[in-house]
Amino acid sequence: MEKNSKIYIAGHNGMVGSAIHRKLKIEGFTNIVFRDFSELDLTNQHSVFQFFENEKPEYVILAAAKVGGIHANNTYRAEFLFQNLMIEANIIHAAHQNGVKKLLFLGSSCIYPKMAPQPLKEEYLLSGFLESTNEPYAIAKIAGIKLCESYRDQYGDNFISVMPTNLYGPNDNYDLKNSHVLPALIRKFHEAKLNNLPQVEIWGSGTPLREFLYVDDLADACYFLMQNYNDKGFVNIGSGKEITIKDLALLIKDSIQYKGELKFNASMPDGTPRKLLDVSKLNSLGWKYKTELKEGIKLAYSDFLNRNIS
Repeated sequence: MEKNSKIYIAGHNGMVGSAIHRKLKIEGFTNIVFRDFSELDLTNQHSVFQFFENEKPEYVILAAAKVGGIHANNTYRAEFLFQNLMIEANIIHAAHQNGVKKLLFLGSSCIYPKMAPQPLKEEYLLSGFLESTNEPYAIAKIAGIKLCESYRDQYGDNFISVMPTNLYGPNDNYDLKNSHVLPALIRKFHEAKLNNLPQVEIWGSGTPLREFLYVDDLADACYFLMQNYNDKGFVNIGSGKEITIKDLALLIKDSIQYKGELKFNASMPDGTPRKLLDVSKLNSLGWKYKTELKEGIKLAYSDFLNRNIS
């Protein structure tokens, strides 16, 4: 990409899209286009095709998606499948029709089978059954990967896919019902501290292992791959480190300086027992994460406070 290349970021208001936008601006890119949902409904094929025909972006970052935690994924199953399928199909096909030079599609680590060997290698895709609570979202993301691969195979389009691990950081969603575990815990501990509550409830047993990546590190990895990677196979993006939900909760508790106790609600779902990405492929290309979890949580909490969420 050249500094004056026209780049379209789909989902620029989200945590991932806004982080990529920040990264591109830092690197000196100025010709960046985007549209709010009120201006462009990405599930509407006609509107998306018209946008591409009018704007003719040279590069596309497909970060737009309907996202959420276990509760949201399991409750709004049809919406998660339908909306994500429509968004990615419309944008990928429009990119092909309008001669986009390169497209990067952002998937999710939930694409891997629930009981796949750990850490999760790229070749484990479609080797077993998915975690039931987020199966619709995972199927949509798998379809996005296969769309990119198929347009490459049939037409030679330079469409690549990346699979981020669990993300957190600036512009995250802190809604207690629909957010992921880390931002939900930040809000829970913050509110418990404000209200002098004696304990904080944590969903599940606290034993599942999870990997987390600060979203600005993801943006840095995406930029690196847009500049340096042009192959068919998708690439895992993560830290390569894991932590139990219990230890994560203790880390957040310490960062927020909450003095109460933890109460684990084992009646709530744990989800996949372990989910760690094998990032050796990305590391071998020359990229590695920078932000340690303890530092990242402090940055995320600062963002939460600055946004005055209530």
